[in-house]
Amino acid sequence: MNRLSILLASCASIWTTSASGQTTYEYGDVIETRAIYQIVEISEPMEQCWEEEVVIDRYPSRSGSRTPVLVSTIIGGALGNAVGNGKSNKRIGAVVGAMLGHSIGRDIVSDRNRGRNAVRDYETVQRCETAYEKFEEERLVGYQVTYLYNGEEYSVRTDSDPGDRIRLRVSIHPAN
Repeated sequence: MNRLSILLASCASIWTTSASGQTTYEYGDVIETRAIYQIVEISEPMEQCWEEEVVIDRYPSRSGSRTPVLVSTIIGGALGNAVGNGKSNKRIGAVVGAMLGHSIGRDIVSDRNRGRNAVRDYETVQRCETAYEKFEEERLVGYQVTYLYNGEEYSVRTDSDPGDRIRLRVSIHPAN
């Protein structure tokens, strides 16, 4: 009994749904079509390049004497050896002293040569940056269409030009 009630209710709902509305397609005659334009701002990237002269200081490779670095390494090693007491401390002192002496000697030679041996040169380089050019443009955004259907005049906005006829979806529903 319960199943029969559910089956009858289902059939009734299907029948009322199909009877409650119907959709068909028809055509209306186009009376007027007017293009709709909108002004939009466009920002377009443009690469701008120019040539620029820059100063370059070139340092020739050091082909000078290595004697100051060698002498300072030996002196540092000797001082480290003299300061350390005991066999292993003397070795460690000699190695640390030699490393320190080498570093000091290299810095002295480098400071002496800095600026004196630099060769000033000029070079042309190309620099570029992106700039944005803004301009306005008229763009087509749709059509205002006036059409006639069953003796009545209607107006609608569409994305495309419908031509002489416009397709209409007509839904028919009972007025309860």
